[in-house]
Amino acid sequence: MEARSQWGTRAGFILAAVGSAVGLGNIWRFPTVAYENGGGAFFIPYLFALLTAGIPILIMEFTMGHKYRGSAPLSFKRMNKKTEWLGWWGVLVAFVISTYYSVIIAWAISYSVFSVNLSWGADTEGFLFGEYLNLSVDPGQTGSLVPGVLIPLILVWIVVLGILFKGVKKGIEIANRIFIPALVIIFLIIVIYALTLPGAFTGLEAFFAPDFSRIADADVWVAAYGQIFFSLSIAFAIMITYSSYLPKKSDITNNAFIVGFGNSSFELLAGIGVFSILGFMATSAGVAVEDVVAGGVGLAFVVFPAIINEFPVFNEFFGFLFFASLVLAGLSSLISITETYVAGLVDKFNISRTKAVLFGGGLAAILSLLFATQGGMYFLDAADYFINQFGVALVGLVEVVMVAWVLRELKGLQNHANEISDIRLGSWWTICISIVTPIVLGYMMFGLFKQNLMREFAGDTGNYEGYSDTFILFSGWAVAAAALLIGILISFSRWKTSETIEEEIQKTGEAK
Repeated sequence: MEARSQWGTRAGFILAAVGSAVGLGNIWRFPTVAYENGGGAFFIPYLFALLTAGIPILIMEFTMGHKYRGSAPLSFKRMNKKTEWLGWWGVLVAFVISTYYSVIIAWAISYSVFSVNLSWGADTEGFLFGEYLNLSVDPGQTGSLVPGVLIPLILVWIVVLGILFKGVKKGIEIANRIFIPALVIIFLIIVIYALTLPGAFTGLEAFFAPDFSRIADADVWVAAYGQIFFSLSIAFAIMITYSSYLPKKSDITNNAFIVGFGNSSFELLAGIGVFSILGFMATSAGVAVEDVVAGGVGLAFVVFPAIINEFPVFNEFFGFLFFASLVLAGLSSLISITETYVAGLVDKFNISRTKAVLFGGGLAAILSLLFATQGGMYFLDAADYFINQFGVALVGLVEVVMVAWVLRELKGLQNHANEISDIRLGSWWTICISIVTPIVLGYMMFGLFKQNLMREFAGDTGNYEGYSDTFILFSGWAVAAAALLIGILISFSRWKTSETIEEEIQKTGEAK
């Protein structure tokens, strides 16, 4: 097997890691979560969560990838051969996410084009679900492919797979050196323009006004940890994979702090931009800011086009910039997500990178066609909810418990990080990983399972979004469960790696 790829520079790795962390959720999820959980007061539990869960887990995953020099499955195998399945579980979660995440990027590409003449019209909700997505079938039905989604979706996969074909240094690193600075510049322009709009500071006041009474609410703290967890690309194989390409002399802890605070800085920037614009909309409509707050797909593809229609000047230009920022944020994240299973296939089956990209990326591209059909929005909604809640979060809980309590690897990882890092890890890190994070994630998962499993007693309308039991079973629960089961099955297959790598694995086990 060829020598493992490496980043060309430290900056290249940091930009790629930040690019993975900064995604669509930073723009359309964080502002709403912060607003609904205490406004300015939310930043207290948010910062606490960043320092006690986000950065500690980043350090753990960076150290794992760097120490064991492999994709998530190989790193877990080298740590302990009985935990390879955990690495594949994270990889399969990433695989599922890539199939529908690519479709949302395709929507953003389409809306970048629509911005040129504001072709979404006055009824932005009707345009999205009726004219563009052609959502004319019931949940569980596919209908036919929607050309307006299919064409940009093909373009997304051509760009992503083309970058991955080029490799780590010449593909991923160069792409992020372009995408991330461009994203920051574009969003700064958006924020500066948004701040000049009438009512902008009304929106900012609503966003930053602290409600300290919410600090005592356990749900607010869970929301803070959830936001940190989902926005940093931790617990689904990405950061382990990316750090495995680092040179032997790499400042792991410093890198983790830079990536963690870089991601949070962009979230804050996104909050300022989004609420300046929502303040303008509220002022224009003569309503309170709380009446126009939205999140997710609704914010990006319904509310924002409606607001852009009302801008006094530069409507088309602003619309293009906003949706271009979504495209850039989405592409940098999708590249990292896809790289997890490309690296896993290369390591496990000793195949060339080209074959791994063709097989893994090609299969994901084919499956993504499901979400480009007339009923694709329903499948996307269910898969996204269940794979995030019962995939990413659950993988994270199992990962920290396995590393800290079952394998008792924290001391070895701590020593490895301290040997090469400026910031030395002490009891703060071990307490966060072994106690704080498992308790918070355990509480989150208990609440989620209780909430979803108890819904069946409320009838069909008690399901997520009111979907039927059958649809939720096959499009939600089954998707989340398949990621785990297929991961376990792959871990049973024989490694096709060279004797050199097998010897390294054995030596790692003997040294333990």
